[in-house]
Amino acid sequence: MVRPAHFGYNEETAGDNAFQFSGGKLSPAEIQSKAIEEFDDFVKKLRATGIEVIVAQDTDIPSKPDAVFPNNWISFHENGVIITYPMFASKRRLERQDSVIDQIRKRFTVERRIHFEEYEKEGYFLEGTGSMILDRQNQYVYAGLSTRTNRNMLGRFCELTGYEAVVFHPKDANGLEIYHTNVMMTLGESFVVICLETVRQESEKQLLQTAFSRTGKEIIEISMEQMQSFAGNMLQVRNRVGESFLVLSEQAFQSLKPKQIRQLERHSQLLHSPIPTIETYGGGSARCMIAEVFLPKK
Repeated sequence: MVRPAHFGYNEETAGDNAFQFSGGKLSPAEIQSKAIEEFDDFVKKLRATGIEVIVAQDTDIPSKPDAVFPNNWISFHENGVIITYPMFASKRRLERQDSVIDQIRKRFTVERRIHFEEYEKEGYFLEGTGSMILDRQNQYVYAGLSTRTNRNMLGRFCELTGYEAVVFHPKDANGLEIYHTNVMMTLGESFVVICLETVRQESEKQLLQTAFSRTGKEIIEISMEQMQSFAGNMLQVRNRVGESFLVLSEQAFQSLKPKQIRQLERHSQLLHSPIPTIETYGGGSARCMIAEVFLPKK
């Protein structure tokens, strides 16, 4: 997780992020202060359950308003591979900091780094585990295509990793493409939370349901309104003794119905924390704030 130095509203990303808003009476300094408070409280809650959290401090220069969302520019894999990704917004490209990678290298074995960011000059973008939902157990990658999730880049990812792609075209209530797959879908070891309303093509919906059935995932559907409250932006993690937790924001938790909570609790303990400033001005939520590390430990 990256503790932000200059969190704030990024006009460059707001064009295709319908979850991001600039309204309100908070000054930039107040937004930054509240974001830091939310971040620190979130980390404390994670650590209190025994979940190991590595915190990297964002650098003051250059200013990076979205640094709190590292999962978009980097992913870590079981075979010692690190992949860094091509980002749509030029300001977000500044988030790729070698200092963060060096911090990881001190504790984990890194065999290779793949530089997908080289494709930015061609206008091809793939924003990490925002664009892609990885089923690491079954080697499936689920991806909703958008400006930030290019089919050619997805194919390149599959060529290099051996994953099989399940591709679809999710749209929001206004018919606009959803900017990141991970705001409408969360994949756990034995379940999937998904807003199937966003998948308008019946053939694509059937493709998803078949893949979920084949891999033994219970489907827990959420509505468009719940998706807008970031109920699709969760992440399942384990603590040091192997206990499973489903991490989500307070807003996302409050949007869930009792039946959905009971369904989720059959698979994992729920851990939620309030991050309203980060959600409102950043347009991302709990899952976006975590880049999970699967590298072998030294």
